[in-house]
Amino acid sequence: MATAESLTAKLISKLDATHVEIEDLSGGCGQFLEAIIVSPQFIGKKSTLARHRLVNAAIKEEVAAVHAWTPKCFTPEEWEKKRPQQPAPGVPNDKPMSDATNASGDVQPQA
Repeated sequence: MATAESLTAKLISKLDATHVEIEDLSGGCGQFLEAIIVSPQFIGKKSTLARHRLVNAAIKEEVAAVHAWTPKCFTPEEWEKKRPQQPAPGVPNDKPMSDATNASGDVQPQA
């Protein structure tokens, strides 16, 4: 059975992946996996299909044992633009607050 750890190791090894996140959406049985894969090998591969083929070829045996596999593939540059931006610890979030939100982010009833 493919595990998140074994898939991560293989994707890093075969695709020179710089970032891999694998989430088991099947409740722990490992049959429905969703992945975020960041690799420089995706540069020049504009179509989702070309990227998925590259990933699936790298982990062919493991994917055969999984019921559902959903990879989301990004180049390092695309990932830098897309990934969730989190403020550094102790640095306030620069997002503007709406009138209904206080400084701690709690929604306040409007008068």
